[in-house]
Amino acid sequence: MSTPQYWLMKSEPDEAGIDHLQAAGQLGWFGVRNYQARNFMRDGMQLGDGVLFYHSSCAEPGIAGLAEVSAAAYPDPTQFDPTSKYFDPKTSLEKPRWLQVDVRFVRKTRLIGLPELRSHAELADMQILQRGNRLSITPVTPAQWAFIQTLF
Repeated sequence: MSTPQYWLMKSEPDEAGIDHLQAAGQLGWFGVRNYQARNFMRDGMQLGDGVLFYHSSCAEPGIAGLAEVSAAAYPDPTQFDPTSKYFDPKTSLEKPRWLQVDVRFVRKTRLIGLPELRSHAELADMQILQRGNRLSITPVTPAQWAFIQTLF
């Protein structure tokens, strides 16, 4: 068995927030249309990996809860649906371009916003805090994960 890895996954709370995840228990992380984020899901994520569930593009962005990867990467069905905003006419069932994983709810936490994350030297190299970072999925080191657990 491999060592668990950790991730920060951004979602807009009005589309799929921590409350949606809590109500459903598990959600597919669909709609990722960035190759680097897709590759993290395809090549890095494993069952049981820890997830910092991050609310983005909202009044108060920040870590809102914890989840875990509950299904390995598989084709994102929204890429094939012409009615979906995530439709990709250049992909096919035979050669899907976009993937998703499933995440399982672990627990809600208090909201830890960007200003608080930035205030801790232990998190200075965290990808979400780097200038220009817009990825919806980023790796989190074991040390960052452990430190953030102390903030809840």
